[in-house]
Order: sequence, then C-alpha cells, then structure tokens
Amino acid sequence: MSEFELGALGWSPELASALEPGLSPGRVIAAHRAAYDVAAGDAGVVRTRLPGRLAHFDTLDVAVGDWVGMSDGLIRCVLPRRSALVRSAAGRTSDAQTLAANVDVVFVVSSLGPDLEPRRLERYLVTVWESGASPEIVLTKADRFDEAAVDEMVASVEAVAPGVPVWVVSAVTGDGVDDLRARVGVGCTAVLVGSSGVGKSTLVNRWLGREAMAVNDVREDDDEGRHTTSHRELLLLPGGGVVIDTPGIRELQLSDAAASGALEETFSDVEELAAACRFHDCAHGTEPGCAVRAALADGSLPGDRYASWQKLQRELRAIALRTDARLRREERRKWQQRAKDGRARARHR
Repeated sequence: MSEFELGALGWSPELASALEPGLSPGRVIAAHRAAYDVAAGDAGVVRTRLPGRLAHFDTLDVAVGDWVGMSDGLIRCVLPRRSALVRSAAGRTSDAQTLAANVDVVFVVSSLGPDLEPRRLERYLVTVWESGASPEIVLTKADRFDEAAVDEMVASVEAVAPGVPVWVVSAVTGDGVDDLRARVGVGCTAVLVGSSGVGKSTLVNRWLGREAMAVNDVREDDDEGRHTTSHRELLLLPGGGVVIDTPGIRELQLSDAAASGALEETFSDVEELAAACRFHDCAHGTEPGCAVRAALADGSLPGDRYASWQKLQRELRAIALRTDARLRREERRKWQQRAKDGRARARHR
C-alpha cells in the first residue's frame, strides 16, 4: 500500500462529493512557512502553496490533515473539516492557529514525573473536546518508576479526566506501545500533542519501525527529552492508520472556538455538583444549599480543581469579549469601506 494512495489516507465518497469539478484532491502532510507538502495520489507528494491573492489576504486557513482541492499546482480550496484542533496565538490576541485537521483522536502526551501537571492536562482537554475529536491521555517513560508510583500518578490523572482513556507506555521496554498503536486503526487519524521531550516522536518512530522523526537524548539534569520536532507532519503507519506528530507546545492558549460545552466535558464532575445546587444561578459563594461548596468542605472536590474550573471560565469569557470586539471592528471597517465606495461612485456619475 503506497503512502500516497488517497484511500489509505482517508479519502472518502463524502469528500469526493465536496470537491469542485476541475480540482484534484490531496491531503496536507506537512506545513512550512509559505508552502505545503500535499499527498496527491499518483502524483506523489508535491510541494505547493496558495495563490498570491489567498496568501496575501490570509483568507484560507490550511493545516496539516486538511483535504484540499488543487489545480495548476496550487491549493484552491480546503474541503469541509470533520474536526480541527485550534489554539490561540500567544499574547493578548484572538488570532487562532489550527494545529491539525480531520483528526479522530488526540493523544495528549505527558511523561510521568515532573512534567505531569493536572492543570495543564485540563487545559488540553478543553481544547480537544472543542475540536470535535476524542481526547485520550498517554503517560510515557513508565520504566523510570515502580508500579506503586505509576499507579498513584495515573490516579491523579484520572481524577482530572473523568471518562477519558489513560494509556501508560514505555518506549524503553516497549510496554503499552503496541496496545496504543492498535488504537489507531485503518481509516483513523490521530495526532500527538504535548510538551517538548515527552516522547511523542519516539512513539511515532517505534510505530513506523524507522527513524522518521528526529529525536535527541534526554537531558542529564532533569532526565527530560530535548525539543527536536520543528514542524507538524502526517505519516501513514504500517498496516493502516494515520498519525500526525507535532512540535512541543510550551503554553496552550485557549482559542475563541473554545466554548462552554468543552469546559463542561472537561469538568463534568464540577458541572454535576453545580447542577445539584438549590439555585440554578448559584455563584457558589454564600448561597444556601450549594452542592459545590459542600463538596469543597468535605474534600470530595479538590480546591485546586475548582480553582482551575473558575480560572478557565474567566479565560473563556475574556476571549469571548475580545472576539466580539474584533468582530465589531471588522464590521465597522466593512461599512466604512462601503460608504467610501458609495461616495466615490457618486462623484463619478
């Protein structure tokens, strides 16, 4: 099976029906600064770009995993996505970056040990639930700890990820690696996300049976891997299934696509408690019959998890306000331009 066969990469009759006549299909397998590598069937992998007009005005969002329509060697359109993993650009902005598209499962990868931060995992889960894909957590480097320590860390992860599958693997011993690989079946696209050095590329290389993605040895001072992957890349696994490797993410900013529904999925335990409060608009302060405050008091709801829920709520509200302000500015500029064009036409009559 050639890695350039579109059927092996997930091409379907539904996608074919969305392709405009005269365009040839392809799937984006890598994104560079101003160019894209696209698997284009019999043509193999082609290096392409957007037409000047689309590139200049930034009107077409293209990401690794996208299905595109091409002609004359250029990308003309992006076919409808079934999912999109999106984050905001760093800083006080509502600009968004699509990390991967048309993904079925997102493996949130963290190494056991110092990198294991529940608050970071919660942030990832909000982003993944909003993407339309299913989140699963992968804990790597299990060989560095005894069974009791691993069990304790897994329990801490399960406490912040209700209902989310948790995998424990070791690239050194191979434990769990094949079971995780089997999760990515024929027709499935998975993406690995997480901090630098947690072992994403090492997992991909083991699945491929070759050193396709560059990796470095761990640092001696903290036993963590060093950042190597510099771009997102889509790869076909032997036997079927597609995986996208990504560079390490230092800080994951929620995007304006993130909504309350994703927060509810991530914090389903807190949301269930809030729904049990006597008053539907309970602020979980001094109101009588507050189930959230009662759970905090008896310890069944950890205070740091509740604080994280509140923090992400505030962050989503702030993002919504920035987005609304941006939309208002864009609408105002549009009407100002229309008025200017109208005055120009009047002068030329």
